[in-house]
Amino acid sequence: MTLDRAALALATIEYPGLPLDASLRTLDVLAEEVRERTRHARNGHEFISGANRFLFDEMGFHGNEKDYYNPHNSCLNEVLKQRSGIPISLSVVYLEIARRLERPLFGIGLPGHFLVQYNDGQYATFIDPFQGGALLSADDCYRMASVKYPDPSVLQPVDKRQILFRMINNLRGIYFSRRLYRKALQVMDLLVDATPELADHYKQRAMLHFQLQQMGPARADLERYLRMVPDAEDRAEREAQIRTAVRWLASLN
Repeated sequence: MTLDRAALALATIEYPGLPLDASLRTLDVLAEEVRERTRHARNGHEFISGANRFLFDEMGFHGNEKDYYNPHNSCLNEVLKQRSGIPISLSVVYLEIARRLERPLFGIGLPGHFLVQYNDGQYATFIDPFQGGALLSADDCYRMASVKYPDPSVLQPVDKRQILFRMINNLRGIYFSRRLYRKALQVMDLLVDATPELADHYKQRAMLHFQLQQMGPARADLERYLRMVPDAEDRAEREAQIRTAVRWLASLN
C-alpha cells in the first residue's frame, strides 16, 4: 500500500467511511501542477524552488500552529482540504507529490519534528514543510533536534512503515489526552497489529478497555502483558486489575 492510501486509511478513525479517491485525485492534480511549473528546471535546486513556490506561496500549505493538537491535522484528507497541518502530515503531502513525479524526496524523522530531504546525488537540501518549505542545512537540523553533537543518525531517511508508526503515535497521544477512548482504542488496535512484540501496547490497550467497561478484552490484554513481562514492576497492580475484571464478568452471570 502506498503512503497516501495508508495515511488516508488511518484518517478513517476520525472520518469513518471516508472515500479515498477524492484525496488521491487532489494529490494527482497537485503533482501535475508541480510538474508543469518545474518542466524547465535544470537541476534539483530549481525543481525544489518551483515546487515550493507552488505549494507554499500559491497554494498556501502551512503549519497549523494555533491548533497544533487538533486530530484533523493528522488526517491527510483534511490537510489537503484546509492546506494546513502538522510537520509529518504536510511532509506526507510533499512526499507523495514527489513520488508521483519520481523525484528523490525522503522523510526525515527528527526528534520532535518531521522534515523531508531532497537528494538527487548532485543537489541535496532539507526542507521544512511546516515552515513554508524553508530550506535547511544539516547544522540547522541538528539545532532543531537539540542534539549537543552532530549525530548523522538523526538525519537518516525513514521508511513508509516508520512514518505511519509515527502518525499513529501522534493520534494516540491526542486521543488519550482528550479522553476520546473509543478512537484511542482503534489506534491501539493498529499499534498492536503492527508491533505485537511490544508488551506495553497490550497494557495501554487494557486501560482503554477498562475505561469502556470491556472487561473481557481488558483481562485478556493484561494476561498477555504479564506473560510477556513476567517480572514486571507493576505486576501486583495488573493482577489486581485482572481480579477486578474477573469479578465484574462473574457478576453478569
